[in-house]
Amino acid sequence: MKFAAIQTMSGWCADWKTIVIILYTKVKMLSNADLRKTGTGWEFVSEEAVEDFVEVHLQSLLGLTVIKRQFTVNEQRCDIIAVDENKQLVVVELKNAEDRYIVQQLTRYYDALLEHKPFADRVDYAQPVRLIAITPKFHRDNFTDRKYHGLFFQFWQFAIVPAGDNLYFSLKDVDTGHTSQVEITHQEIESTDNIPSPPKEFRNLLKKFIDDEQQVLWRIRDKILRFDTRMQEIVFSKSISYGKGKSKLCAQICVDRRAYEGYIRPALMLWLPLSPWTDNCNRIGRMAIYNRKMNDALSLSKIDEYSYLRHWPVGSRYSASDSQVQTWDLKHYVTEISKQNNKLNYLDFLVNLSLEKWRERL
Repeated sequence: MKFAAIQTMSGWCADWKTIVIILYTKVKMLSNADLRKTGTGWEFVSEEAVEDFVEVHLQSLLGLTVIKRQFTVNEQRCDIIAVDENKQLVVVELKNAEDRYIVQQLTRYYDALLEHKPFADRVDYAQPVRLIAITPKFHRDNFTDRKYHGLFFQFWQFAIVPAGDNLYFSLKDVDTGHTSQVEITHQEIESTDNIPSPPKEFRNLLKKFIDDEQQVLWRIRDKILRFDTRMQEIVFSKSISYGKGKSKLCAQICVDRRAYEGYIRPALMLWLPLSPWTDNCNRIGRMAIYNRKMNDALSLSKIDEYSYLRHWPVGSRYSASDSQVQTWDLKHYVTEISKQNNKLNYLDFLVNLSLEKWRERL
């Protein structure tokens, strides 16, 4: 870690104790891995947790130096950009579950990076680019896609391996059988939460969205399923719903049927009060969150005070001309219900509100 990382707006930290504390906190924070115990072993709680761990240990595992994580180029977001000791560019894509499209993702990153050639002072673009996929399991389509591809892809399969009281992150090259491993200093997410593994339909749905949206939806899912032991995850043909049975729902995740600039957006529907400015907030309806800017519509990672809520009765179509549709300014809506003028995390507030109202209806 470079000391430049602790330079502040007012200059260098002069107190060496402050420097030590900052460095120790950074290392401690990144060295811990968030794991969940399952019926068959251990797993990372999210894809972000995998990235956190691999970013820190990439040098020990594969001899690579990280340049940038979550780097966006040409509207493509790469998990990790790295180089080896010879300045050869390496693109690493990480998954926390089987993903049949990982070869296609790396291909898009490859094209975007060669077009723009970022980090030219640290990368030798005269050398071929290494493309690495790291996942706990490869889909058979991954091997088919790679077999007939003109580029070369390295497939590394990871596993969390217990050894006595310790846990190890083990990487195996599926072609050569070469293995590499490091010990995991982990932070266990208690199994008393009883959060089930996500259904295949949930994972497939999330693959349609950009990484920022995926992370928001993973976080919302965890919050909802931890809320009450009676909460169910219900799979429909085109959506995932949460509640008790089909008649008492609190949330729904689906695809926004309208496309903006070629992007597919997630639609998060929450069952919320329809009359926030009256003392009686018992009338509940299904609502979606929108942004004022058309190209940010339904972008869950960009919700702010300029967003608004729109009521979509169950069975109604997503049509702006629908006479059943009602809208509320989000800031006004939240202020009326919370009775607070200070700035809140609007998305967290709305999810918590939908959960509380759901429990009242049981």
